[in-house]
Amino acid sequence: MSAQVSYNMATKQVRYEALVKALHSDLFRYAYWLCHDKHVAEDLVQETFLRAWRALDSLKDEKAAKSWLITILRRENARRFERKRFEMSEYEEAAITDTQSTSNEQEIENYWLREKIAQMPEEYREPLVLQIIGGFSGEEIAKQLDLNKNTVMTRLFRARNQLKEALENTTKVRGQYNG
Repeated sequence: MSAQVSYNMATKQVRYEALVKALHSDLFRYAYWLCHDKHVAEDLVQETFLRAWRALDSLKDEKAAKSWLITILRRENARRFERKRFEMSEYEEAAITDTQSTSNEQEIENYWLREKIAQMPEEYREPLVLQIIGGFSGEEIAKQLDLNKNTVMTRLFRARNQLKEALENTTKVRGQYNG
């Protein structure tokens, strides 16, 4: 094996390990939001990184890595349904937990928020999760979902309004019992 081939393989390995280290947790959170199952999410992320390794030479701009990996993950999730129809389990509290300790009240609020987002139609949930979990802009989300940017912005607006209405309704119900 020539020195150039060895160098190229070592460079590829370093790039790959840097991607995994930097983006694994973001990909896992997004995968979990897609499938609501820790084990399936782990499999999706693993398959995503396997495909990324094979196609790493096609990634020319490191700044686009997160978007590139999310796109691979979304396609992997779609392939999962092509291969076999899984029953989507109800949301389980064995969810992603933060390493920081939070108060019970904060945990309840976080659970409530995750539940409300999970109940949204996919057309609103997916852009919202990409924005919240992935930190993507409207334009980046539009590219990933193959939609017009205005469509994405409208869906994000409607998703946020649905959450706002749900919060207002919850507050009204609490007020009835407290007053």
